[in-house]
Parts: sequence; C-alpha cells; structure tokens
Amino acid sequence: MTKIYVLNGVNLGALGTRRPEVYGSRTLKDIEAALAGEFPDVEFAFRQTDYEGEMVEWVREAGRSADAVIINPGAWTHYSYAIHDALEATETMKVEIHLSNIHAREEFRRHSVVSAAVDATVVGMGEFGYKAAVSYVLDRM
Repeated sequence: MTKIYVLNGVNLGALGTRRPEVYGSRTLKDIEAALAGEFPDVEFAFRQTDYEGEMVEWVREAGRSADAVIINPGAWTHYSYAIHDALEATETMKVEIHLSNIHAREEFRRHSVVSAAVDATVVGMGEFGYKAAVSYVLDRM
C-alpha cells in the first residue's frame, strides 16, 4: 500500500472560515475525507500545524517512512528556508500544493522558496489540487 503524508501548514486549520472567496468553504477535514474516499488504497497521514519546526520534523519523518509527501506550506511558502532545506534533504517524492493561484495574488505571494525542493507544484485548483497531487504521485510510482 502506498503511504502519503499530506502536510498542511500555517493557517490551513482555518479553512472553511478564513477567506472562503480565496480558499473555498470546505474545511481541511472535508478535504481529507474526500481524499481518503477517492483513494482507498492509499494510506494517508494527514497533519496540520502552525509551528514551523513541527513541519520540518514531519517532512523528515515522511522521508523515512512514506512513499511521498504532499505539502501545502501556507505562508511559509514565501520565506521558510528551513522547510525548503528539509524537503531538499528528503529523497521521497514531493509535491507542493496551493489552493489559490499564488502567481496571480499579491506580489509577496508570487515566489515560492519551497518549489525548488519538490518534484511538482499544483496551484490554483482549489481542493481538487490535492486529488491532482495524489494522482500525480500514484502515476509516477
């Protein structure tokens, strides 16, 4: 069975209430349930944190025990070299995801320091982006 860590960063625990016009009205739990239902043959480890060090530890853990990591770093996307470095040191397949199209948003959101350390990036597809990321991982395995 394929094991995929789905890691969500800062403020993603507020999905459904935080700027639904940008991020949608579904909660993170809704998205996780949809993924588990769509991909019953995948073992998921769903996690969300607002603490950067905890995210770094989870990326390292995924590198040791998972086939892939799908990460939505939230605002850390734009400045966390610690998360970049953890991903870069991880040999497992990695996909960065963003619900909104970060390239069409505010200037400070248009650059990702994380992208250079992952195999693929999914942006602007809303919650469907998570399904696209899992499909990508499964297709590449």
